[in-house]
Amino acid sequence: MNENAAKTEKGLPRVKPATDIIETDDGFLLLLDMPGVDKEHLIIDLNEDEIKISGKAEYDAPEKRKIGHVEFGSGEYFRSFTLSHIVDKERIKATLKNGVVEVSLPRAAKAQPRKIEIQAG
Repeated sequence: MNENAAKTEKGLPRVKPATDIIETDDGFLLLLDMPGVDKEHLIIDLNEDEIKISGKAEYDAPEKRKIGHVEFGSGEYFRSFTLSHIVDKERIKATLKNGVVEVSLPRAAKAQPRKIEIQAG
């Protein structure tokens, strides 16, 4: 983990995962890079308009070996985002694959772009 990261209560470094936010036709995708985090150590909490994503990666040091330098070791990832009212919070989904967390934030039905029908008057 990055040596500039803050420390957690457990002494593990805490870092912001690299994140991409992509707008799609149906809403938004959050892609967070969290190498070493497995499903059991991934937490996604939604509280009103805030989504918090955290995960822990733990690596055991090889026994009887002296570690000279570590750039990728145990640590905790944390990121939070404020969600817009256009996100349908009931349909948020998340997947974890190959160290990448993908959070789908679909648009609410009322926020979908639509054409307005013009009535003859």
